[in-house]
Amino acid sequence: MQISDSMTFYACKLVLVTGGSGFVGSHLVEALLAVGASVLVPLHKQPLRVGAGCVEEIVADLTQYDQCLEVMRGIDYVFHAAGSVGAAGIPPSGQMLLINENLQLTGNVLRAAWEAGVKRLLIFGSSTGYPDLHHPVCEDEMWSGPPHPAYLGYGWMRRYLEKMAEFVVSRSELKIAIVRPTAVYGERDDSGHVIPSLIRRALNHENPFVLWGDGSEIRDFLHVADLVRGALLLLERYAECDPVNIGYGTACTIHEVAAKVLKYSGHKTCLLQPDLSKPSTIPYRAVSIDKARQLLNFTPEISLDEGLKRAVAYYGSLQS
Repeated sequence: MQISDSMTFYACKLVLVTGGSGFVGSHLVEALLAVGASVLVPLHKQPLRVGAGCVEEIVADLTQYDQCLEVMRGIDYVFHAAGSVGAAGIPPSGQMLLINENLQLTGNVLRAAWEAGVKRLLIFGSSTGYPDLHHPVCEDEMWSGPPHPAYLGYGWMRRYLEKMAEFVVSRSELKIAIVRPTAVYGERDDSGHVIPSLIRRALNHENPFVLWGDGSEIRDFLHVADLVRGALLLLERYAECDPVNIGYGTACTIHEVAAKVLKYSGHKTCLLQPDLSKPSTIPYRAVSIDKARQLLNFTPEISLDEGLKRAVAYYGSLQS
């Protein structure tokens, strides 16, 4: 996997990965080790999943500012991957909890990185902040309307995190990159998002196979390895506090994804059954990756079919 033309930007740098024991964070840890970085991961709720013996670990609760500041000292670059993510069906109290957690975590990380003299930092925005537009959305369309009502809390929160970053950049020497991922999937995703949920149910041979909604919802699914590659390129080449979409660039329906999951899991004789009583979210969510192509020379490397095969094999191995 080619991360950079020179492969030297991260070599011998001390890089902090918040959320390094989680889904996206653990893949970031692996990629940074591969390009010669020294990696520090603050651990709070779960143990390190990759890089044992090669990664410096420190116990820290980043919701406590003094602990957050302590882990920032001496750090060159930060990838802020800690936080909670939303999914369809989360009750309002749960949504409010994850909004509070993300605001507190990111506020502490930005403030501590500023105070500690970190050189560069990457934060994750989200395509959930985009308005309800039925075409691949460009970065400058974020503020052309409000987020879809399903993302009233989460989408606005993600927008505000970007504004927090803008404030820090306007008052400090810290360089910040902002990535807006589309729907990310892959190995180690323990969330309730659509693809891991479909895979687990397929491996359990659910029949009939129920789809939340009618299956016509359109998504731009991106494998986590491509997101990580794009994030590393972005921090190196365009830490300008100017958001960049990282997506697959091609969208498909949930029904199409479910059919592929059933195929690759070996669950062939199955009825796909829509359930309109189940909650769903925005009917169309896809992003334009023209900006990433132009600025970063970024092109996704992992096709949806290949990525789904990898994910099915991974979740299958957990059941064996």
